[in-house]
Amino acid sequence: MSKLSAEEKFFDLSDYGRPIAVFFVHRIKQSKITPIHLTLLFGLTGIAAMCCMFVGFYVTAGLLLVLKSIIDAADGELARVKNTPSYVGRYLDSVFDFCLNGLFFGAIAILSNSSFLLMCLAFFCFQVQGTLYNYYYVILRNRSIGGDTTSKIFEYKIPKAFSGESQQAVNLLFRMYNVCYRVFDLIVHHLDKEAYKVKRFPNWFMTFVSIYGLGFQLLIMSMMLALQWLHYIIPFFIAYSLFLVVLIVIRRRFIPVVEAQVFLQST
Repeated sequence: MSKLSAEEKFFDLSDYGRPIAVFFVHRIKQSKITPIHLTLLFGLTGIAAMCCMFVGFYVTAGLLLVLKSIIDAADGELARVKNTPSYVGRYLDSVFDFCLNGLFFGAIAILSNSSFLLMCLAFFCFQVQGTLYNYYYVILRNRSIGGDTTSKIFEYKIPKAFSGESQQAVNLLFRMYNVCYRVFDLIVHHLDKEAYKVKRFPNWFMTFVSIYGLGFQLLIMSMMLALQWLHYIIPFFIAYSLFLVVLIVIRRRFIPVVEAQVFLQST
């Protein structure tokens, strides 16, 4: 099961780790390793990256951020290869990302002597950026014929657990997911309320949007760490939000919506 149909696949700047992830997954697909194991591994990798920041191993920290992105791609890839979609994995992945992103910015703020308010603003901007990418990407995935629909455009109700996973675990992680992301989802939906009615996003547009994918955000952060530009990371991600306006204006002016009830079915 692919995330997108062949004609809707685009050059995703944030998905640079996919080829390595695919190579790795096809060598463990017959093993007892599950996607959840990989999700836990990328969580530990992120914590290791933060620890390296505190001891001054900035190049290593940057490399671990890139490795975390590769493993993050591998857990979903393994789920698709094994045909074991999971809401537990989907929400756990997102909750881990939220927590790790907060830890990264907290560590950078401490090491660069940045104010708490600036750190919070940078983290807020970072999350809004990623949410905009996910918003458009999930819309595209839900419109794609044969695409992956584990993620929903609007996460308003608890989904029914897939076979083999606990409904209680899904319920708990869904609530945790909403605590982490509901505010950001509402902000992005408000900024572009009609986007879910788009029949198809052009590939060039999605490539542009992918500058806000988590993988690309962490790649930028890793490069700045390797260059020891710690003092610039927080102001950079605040300023980086300026492209949000550009992307939303492009979507509204050049990518029309289609007024059809059929597009509400996957929400």
